[in-house]
Amino acid sequence: MQTEFSPEFREDLHRLMRWRRDVRRFRTDPVDDAIVARGLDAFAMAPSVGLSEPWRVINVESAAARAAALSNFQTANAEALAAYREDGDCERAALYAGLKLSGMRDAPVQLAVFCNDATTKGANLGARSMPEMRAYSVACAISMMWLALRAEGVGLGWVSILDEQALATALEVPDSWKLIGYLCIGWPEDQTPRAELEELGWEPRIGLPEMERR
Repeated sequence: MQTEFSPEFREDLHRLMRWRRDVRRFRTDPVDDAIVARGLDAFAMAPSVGLSEPWRVINVESAAARAAALSNFQTANAEALAAYREDGDCERAALYAGLKLSGMRDAPVQLAVFCNDATTKGANLGARSMPEMRAYSVACAISMMWLALRAEGVGLGWVSILDEQALATALEVPDSWKLIGYLCIGWPEDQTPRAELEELGWEPRIGLPEMERR
């Protein structure tokens, strides 16, 4: 059965995607469990290579686990800043130093999302020649949840400035699990029409480059 969507729905969908943000500044108000559950429902509806569903999600809620994750970020962030300074680009280093790149201190919900590269589900269909497709599947699932949460007014921030192996060790996950993203979820302090990195002059948004033909 074909499902059709109205022009109004399509416009709302595009508006939702335009207003998706990588949130770093959160209020500390709790997020209702039902909202998080609906976000995870959208996550689980994502396509996956060979229907392998390789995603694994850890709810990082204990003080010890959150402290380990935050310390991990702080170390990786300091190393990144040092690298910009070593490159000799003082302006870029100064801009980097002023960026808020994590909401880990305030976000009431924090999820560590992994890809299980050792899963037997899907029998390697589509991943035998391109095993990275499993990780791409997890990224698609995160994107689905991101939009579902945004539709409810909830923000999501994807933290990638991390030592993935150290975090996996701290969270005591199996060796076959590869970190895809550490997600901070909560109510955003504000909403801006442009991405914060664009507003602060880190990079301009150029959109889709001209498509090449072969």
